[in-house]
Amino acid sequence: MVTPTQLPPSRLQRQLSLLSAHLVVALVALVGIGGATRVMEAGLACPDWPLCYGSLLPRRQMNLQVFLEWFHRLDAFLVGVAVLVLFGASLLQRRGLPAWLPWLGGATLVLVAGQGALGALTVTQLLPSGIVSAHLITALTLVALASGIHQGLAAPAEFPADAVAGPIEPSELLRPSVDGAPFWWGWLSGCALTAVLGQCLLGGLMASQWAAGRCFGSGEACGWLLAHRLGANPAAVLVLALPLVALLPGWPRRQLPLALFAGALVALQVLLGIASLRLSLAVPVVTVAHQLTAALLVAVLAALTARGLRRPPLSVFNPLELA
Repeated sequence: MVTPTQLPPSRLQRQLSLLSAHLVVALVALVGIGGATRVMEAGLACPDWPLCYGSLLPRRQMNLQVFLEWFHRLDAFLVGVAVLVLFGASLLQRRGLPAWLPWLGGATLVLVAGQGALGALTVTQLLPSGIVSAHLITALTLVALASGIHQGLAAPAEFPADAVAGPIEPSELLRPSVDGAPFWWGWLSGCALTAVLGQCLLGGLMASQWAAGRCFGSGEACGWLLAHRLGANPAAVLVLALPLVALLPGWPRRQLPLALFAGALVALQVLLGIASLRLSLAVPVVTVAHQLTAALLVAVLAALTARGLRRPPLSVFNPLELA
């Protein structure tokens, strides 16, 4: 039995890592553009689907609202192509890639297909609240999944297929991950990620029903606004716990930059939420920045979760020892 060593990623793995990084950026942009489309009431600017006014590029009808909806669909199409390439490569070259990649790539492809179907329903069913909210939370789930995939591909290559690791013992929970954090760090990050996704779902339900505007204007639907504000507290506490824990003496500092970034994002998110309410949602750029920051926060928390859950095997079987 020998101690495992980390191997540098293969060329293909580096290329797919770069593709997944671009995919994260495209998905975060997709969420931001979707927020702008909703705020500008451009969700039905293109009355048909998947074309817009029966054309790939509706030049004659083009205005700001049509552009937002058209560009939102274009970004979604490019995301679909990137995911298809990622999944295809993970299948065709699976022997030289991490074993988990085809599974996560397939799950991402299924989510993208479902996201496309939800996008079509938002137009054909005239923006029903439930479908619009499902459209948002699916997009954020894709952000998290793509971010986790990128972290896995950017890491050193997996250990050889003859690696032998026994079942997880309780003592292994304290064994550092590949990135130098104890095993429970991934679960803490995962809890923060789940809380933020739940908060985003509440925000999506509130926004899709225009609950904030109705509450300010006529005192209706204020329950959604209250639920969103109350849900922000536990989510913020969990996220802010990450940089505080990472600052404890004796901790490796590899997790600290991302943890600090997550803390900064949640602080910015709270400030943007307060500003949007103080401004009665009258400044679209603040509302869109609020949703864009949420997408960035999901990506960072998913990266921290993936790093924390990635553990090396206890040992590697060396066939030369039998010679």
